[in-house]
Amino acid sequence: MEVILKKDIEGLGEKNELVVVKDGYGRNYLIPQGFAIMATPSMKKMYAENQRQRAHKEAQILEEARSLATKLTEMAIKIGAKVGEGGKIFGSVNTIQLAEAISALGVEVDRKDIKIKEEPIRSVGKYEAEVKFHKEVVETIQFEVVGE
Repeated sequence: MEVILKKDIEGLGEKNELVVVKDGYGRNYLIPQGFAIMATPSMKKMYAENQRQRAHKEAQILEEARSLATKLTEMAIKIGAKVGEGGKIFGSVNTIQLAEAISALGVEVDRKDIKIKEEPIRSVGKYEAEVKFHKEVVETIQFEVVGE
């Protein structure tokens, strides 16, 4: 049985994907729970048209993500923190502060898409983080923690 998924289902597929499942699984679980719809000939035509439009939109989003990534890697990101003796900062620098510093430069990034390589950061210096702009665009950026 062919179904079109309405939601991401782990181990089966992603939203708006055409998958083949056993009849009982589709009829008794996926369709009644609202996780999928039956892939009739008319639904397949609509699915093909949606895929074509989505591919065009996805290409635009991917291009925007790449341009944002190159723009961000060229910027000098600095995070201010209160410093004690020996260059140690009070507390630690986390993804929330890094996301705020990036948004202050004019690029919006969700803190959940940032992964600091050397956590926890408890002293001033230069560090690296990976920022996920798109599922295909992950860029390593450098930032500096400075004393206020």
